[in-house]
Amino acid sequence: MANQENATSRPDGRNRTVDVVIIIVITAASLLCLMPMLHILALSMSGNSAIMAGKVTLLPIDIDFTAYRTVFGNMQMIRSLGFTILLVSIFTVISMTMTIMAAYPLTKRHLKGRDVFLFIIVITMFFSGGMIPEYLLVRNLHLLDSIWALILPGAINAFYLLIIKTFFTSIPVELEESARIDGASQYRVLFSVVLPLSLPVLATLSLFYAVGRWNGFMDALLYITNSNLYPLQLRLYEMVVNSQVNSMLEGLSSVAPVPESLKAASIMFATLPILLVYPWLQRYFVSGMMIGAVKG
Repeated sequence: MANQENATSRPDGRNRTVDVVIIIVITAASLLCLMPMLHILALSMSGNSAIMAGKVTLLPIDIDFTAYRTVFGNMQMIRSLGFTILLVSIFTVISMTMTIMAAYPLTKRHLKGRDVFLFIIVITMFFSGGMIPEYLLVRNLHLLDSIWALILPGAINAFYLLIIKTFFTSIPVELEESARIDGASQYRVLFSVVLPLSLPVLATLSLFYAVGRWNGFMDALLYITNSNLYPLQLRLYEMVVNSQVNSMLEGLSSVAPVPESLKAASIMFATLPILLVYPWLQRYFVSGMMIGAVKG
């Protein structure tokens, strides 16, 4: 019997082969996702002659940090970075607060009109008013050229709301009933029982909200004309698409970076801050925090 159990627990050659194939596939997919970023990084750190000759691939050639010095020396980019950090912080807090407050009541079966509310929310995932009606609404609310034009229109994502609602529904009702027996109100149950058990989904959706706002520029392109309120991605959009890098090169010496290097450095400047947030939230992505919370 012991030999049979050892034979069962010991992986055979076929399982090892499958594991090796899976590792190779995942490694290849990871490298494919990483290659564009490595190429941009190499461009941003390479010399002008190597870039003009098309020699730069994944590794920098003739390492030169002139492009980064130019980007960090541009006060418009620094101002946009600071504004974007403020914008993302406010947007994420407001969006998560509103999403939680909307999702939690929808988990209660005794809520009158719950099915109607859910139907209306789902409808917004498939149909919208369109760009022109949204612009007219923002204008009529006097939100143009204000930070609130970048926060309020997209404060709640219907899909994220349904995800949080589904996660709240999966929490054993016995936990809430125990808290209610002890005299806890609905708010106390939410903040003391439900939210602490929902840290994985809250952290994940907070990151999704933050990344979506960080990468967004279309609404700023429509609603913002004051250059002091340009988020970083809109500044980058103007630089890359409208070739506004020429204004940054005026008056520079002949060793100034070529536009491709400057664009690459600007992309890295706009991308790295949000990438640095992920390691701080990674530990919350692992589910299973409720194991052992309910004892039968």
